[in-house]
Amino acid sequence: MPKFAANLTLMFTEHDYPDRFAAAAQAGFAGVESLLPYAESAGDTRAWLDANSLEMVLINMPAGDWENGERGITCLPDRKGEYRDSIGRAIEFARTVGCGNIHSVAGIAPEPGPGRAAFEDTFRENLAWAADQLATFDLKLMIEPINGKRDVPGMFLQTTTQARGIMAELGKANLRLQFDVYHVQIMEGDLVRRFEDCLDDIGHVQIANPPDRREPDEGEINYPYFFVAMDSAGYDGWVGCEYHPRAGTRAGLGWGAAHGLTAG
Repeated sequence: MPKFAANLTLMFTEHDYPDRFAAAAQAGFAGVESLLPYAESAGDTRAWLDANSLEMVLINMPAGDWENGERGITCLPDRKGEYRDSIGRAIEFARTVGCGNIHSVAGIAPEPGPGRAAFEDTFRENLAWAADQLATFDLKLMIEPINGKRDVPGMFLQTTTQARGIMAELGKANLRLQFDVYHVQIMEGDLVRRFEDCLDDIGHVQIANPPDRREPDEGEINYPYFFVAMDSAGYDGWVGCEYHPRAGTRAGLGWGAAHGLTAG
């Protein structure tokens, strides 16, 4: 049975951020994740987690100017100093809140061609450095392919094939694949076979249903089938619910009852 975590950046937005922790716990979640946790202090975040018996299972590193369209800085040649500072900030935050996984958001880059090489080199250099920093604290560094067709045109890392090739080159044991089913469906499809092929590299899973990035009960993907396949493959990690609820978050959680998500 999958272990579901609520993404507090996208879900329970009908509540102020500090109140989303209690709302998630009351809805039956034992874990949460956050794209942009740094607006609140790590100490406060830890208190909200502890008060609701929740585990923070994933955070993003600071990802540049998010409000103005940046989606990470890992691949950006002119931002290496900022990248290293951001990883340090993420490590400190993760250790305080007890989170073992940090997503190094790739960033937007030119299409393959003459100007691409510096971005390729920077991405690899930054990941290798960051993985070594995280290993000191027994933390895992996640990389996530994000679709460039619909959500983030120009995203540097777009497919599991690309991600796994880089992971194999770098050979860092704590560098892991963040398998977002929504993005993989849009870019690559063949979800069950691809998940099985990627299993040894996967450190975290996220779900949403195309085409509108909604609950896993309606859309292109047969999630009940996929959840069974995921269990059969032997995946026992967290599954982050990173979707935009159609209406109120709690009202849209009916899908979870069949998969062990029981409201308190």
